[in-house]
Amino acid sequence: MSQTNRLGTPTRASVAPLYAAGFTTAFGAHSVAAGLGAEAGAGGHGIAANLLVLGVLLALYDVAEVFLKPVFGSLADRIGPKPVIVGGLIGFALASAVGIEWAQPLALALARLGQGAAASAFSPASSASVARVAGASTGRYFGRYGAWKGLGYAFGPLIGAGALLIGGFPLLFGVLAGLALAVSVWVAVAMPRLDPLPRPRYRLADLVRQLSERSFVGPTAVLAAATGSLGAAVGFLPALAAKEGLGTAASIAVVTVLALSSSVVQPQIGRLRDAGRITDRAGMTGGLAAIVAGVLVAACGALAAGAWAGIAVYAAALLVGSGIGVATPVAFAHLADATPHERMGRTMGSAELGRELGDAGGPLLVGSVAAAAGIGWGLGALAVAVAAIAAVAPRGSPDAAR
Repeated sequence: MSQTNRLGTPTRASVAPLYAAGFTTAFGAHSVAAGLGAEAGAGGHGIAANLLVLGVLLALYDVAEVFLKPVFGSLADRIGPKPVIVGGLIGFALASAVGIEWAQPLALALARLGQGAAASAFSPASSASVARVAGASTGRYFGRYGAWKGLGYAFGPLIGAGALLIGGFPLLFGVLAGLALAVSVWVAVAMPRLDPLPRPRYRLADLVRQLSERSFVGPTAVLAAATGSLGAAVGFLPALAAKEGLGTAASIAVVTVLALSSSVVQPQIGRLRDAGRITDRAGMTGGLAAIVAGVLVAACGALAAGAWAGIAVYAAALLVGSGIGVATPVAFAHLADATPHERMGRTMGSAELGRELGDAGGPLLVGSVAAAAGIGWGLGALAVAVAAIAAVAPRGSPDAAR
């Protein structure tokens, strides 16, 4: 008999490869992006020296995810999530192998597009698998899953920088290919099989109704706000640190502080949520409130000078990272508890689409306002947007029809 829905208490061996898949998508996205940015910032004459080419290469990964995550999420519902995860990881390894020929702009473009498409498969399928194996402990397991993704965000640029120093982009893409291939074998061997579940035939009207329910819109908006804040903070907090003369290492460390604070907080919040110590609305709105506070601290730091400005940047990173760590696992757990298992993949894929839109919208909002009025006002605009989204956080407990 295959292992399907409720597996009791999942073993560490069965869920660890899912955490590794989450780490892989975050590591793959940020390590290459940081490397491209570093090449451009160093004034190199390679492919990233052309800022337009740089922008296209950075966008290809996210463009693929925006269009494909709901598709692969639905596929995971139809055939089961495990083959989608394994296939996506193998695809990621193959795309990374193409990127070993990074000196060719077309090769790197195809590699980034392929990596994004592959991540679109195994990312929502992994989230759906976490939801199905977690049972009544969705907060705890999404907290751990998010923590490992946070480690990918934190160490991706650092490990990527080391690989670039030793062997350039060929070594970096080789590391990514090896990591994805190893994780695909791990998932194939250790992850339990989760069979597709019988599903009613959904009409377009049913899909529209499901995607407009408050139990979906609210958590997805919270995830978009948290991810948009992450994207803006990763881009603009190091810029503020460098502006205050903190140096390259100290500026990069700001991102590490943000990511590590999120990774530390998420498992703790997940356990508190499952124990009934915090409600879903309190977790989501409280996390967004911490993000708003951190963004406002950064905005004030942009107007300050000297040591206080540097302290403000690090305090902002700690607050924003902690806020993301509070809001994210609670929002994912709410989605999981509100969704019937037979359409978990589609729901997670659609929610991931919302996160991708937030990831693009947050930096765009800050950058557009900052270009006209200064970075302090740009960060202030982000704080207002995040505070407004807190109003749509769901008020009650999730009510899943399982």
